[in-house]
Amino acid sequence: MGDQVVGTMPKRELYFVFGALMLGMLLAALDSTIVSTALPIIVGDLHGANHLSWVVVAYLLSSTVSTPLWGKLGDLHGRKIYFQAAIVIFLVGSMLCGLAHSMLALILFRAIQGLGGGGLMVGAQAVIADIVPPRDRGRYAGFFGAVFGAATVLGPLLGGFIVEQWSWRWIFFVNVPFGIVALIVTASALPSAGARVQHVIDYAGIVTLTIASSGLILFTSLGGTSFAWLSGKSLGLLAIGLVFTVIFIVLERRSTEPILAPRLFKNRVFTSASAIGFVVGFAMFGAMTFLPLYFQDVRGTTPTNSGLRLLPMMVGLFGASIITGQLVSKGRKYRPFPILGTAIMTIGLGLLGSVSDSSSLWFMGIYMFILGAGIGLVMQILVTAVQNAVQHEDVGAATAGANFFRSIGGSFGTAVFGALFANELPHQLAAGFKGHNVAIGSFSISQLTPASLQKLPPTLFHIVIHSLASTIQSIYLWAIPVGALAFLLSLTLPEVKLREHLHPVADEVPMSNADPLL
Repeated sequence: MGDQVVGTMPKRELYFVFGALMLGMLLAALDSTIVSTALPIIVGDLHGANHLSWVVVAYLLSSTVSTPLWGKLGDLHGRKIYFQAAIVIFLVGSMLCGLAHSMLALILFRAIQGLGGGGLMVGAQAVIADIVPPRDRGRYAGFFGAVFGAATVLGPLLGGFIVEQWSWRWIFFVNVPFGIVALIVTASALPSAGARVQHVIDYAGIVTLTIASSGLILFTSLGGTSFAWLSGKSLGLLAIGLVFTVIFIVLERRSTEPILAPRLFKNRVFTSASAIGFVVGFAMFGAMTFLPLYFQDVRGTTPTNSGLRLLPMMVGLFGASIITGQLVSKGRKYRPFPILGTAIMTIGLGLLGSVSDSSSLWFMGIYMFILGAGIGLVMQILVTAVQNAVQHEDVGAATAGANFFRSIGGSFGTAVFGALFANELPHQLAAGFKGHNVAIGSFSISQLTPASLQKLPPTLFHIVIHSLASTIQSIYLWAIPVGALAFLLSLTLPEVKLREHLHPVADEVPMSNADPLL
């Protein structure tokens, strides 16, 4: 079966492989966020403002919908060949993006890049599961979680820096040398696949899952922006997503080699971790979207400086993720960490719910550190728990499933909090104008860019800034119940003893029969 390896790699060789895997994951995670600060310049160069959101959506969509497929193919035919294929696809997509001369071409090439990115994310986590036993996997998984979270913060910062220093095209070209290094190291150090076995590919499952998740992601990503929420197009996308989800479930129950095996959902660890991941992704991506907006619009910082302001969150996330992984590898039970993490995350969201247009930046840094630490305690430990609780032949599919639900949760969170922001801001502005007896005149919410805000008359400027801060404050207050839900779900996560070997041996209970140690 694929890349199954008995025993562990020599440490020196393992470190080379781990470095290449981290590099691949970092590239894939960065490219989901690095474009955001460059979008205004890209639009000015390629003249496609009406397709602006698709530059981000195309990558998100293709990377998310492809994760279950990458995971299953790795389970069936071996991890190495598919991880290398993902690197090649990602590099080809990156080069094409850098060479794009129209917005439509860039969107298409971003989808190709995202297809490879999905394979990098899942492949890196699944390869580690093939070569490191669950008991020792925590220390490596902690770095993966830290890299993923750091990329979410560093993406806008690096994007702004590259655009200011060179050109938006280098956001994509910079991937090439690092990707080539990852390709060379994995080609030489990763174990090759064993004997191949003929398998049936679940084409019907692939198609229906792609359509279902595409409909839901496009509904959440484009609803309220490109389309009105209650428009025929938005409701049509939602209907397509829900109908094909039902069809997918029916087909998977009948398939001999399902993409997401129904037996995974009978595993309490997998179902609990997937639910927690969905809600944490919902809160994390939804909440983090508004921090750059706060710093750039309310506090008037540049895109690069707004990225620097997010560093406390990255430090908290990075540190908590690494420390958690080390503790689990030393024998600590993993279950307390998601419980503690979701509680701390909820506290962080509540603290950010006190922000105003005059909040101390030092206190903001502390609040972001707390939020980041809470997320860091949760993110990657869920993947370790899932990989430990399933049979080895399901490791790729289970890893992909955990990532898939987190990504879908992030998509929904971004959409829901974005809709709340769009609905609340006009009310805050109207109250501000009325309270100061200021005529609205020709003012429009579409004017809310950092540059245009500086051109407003002083009275109008202070009203708008205060309204923006109050709206963002409301977003974080609305996020508190989401964090509380994540905390309640974390209480359902079973504790299953981490295996000390890659495969169960005589003194270890097979995971399919293990009772959770609650």
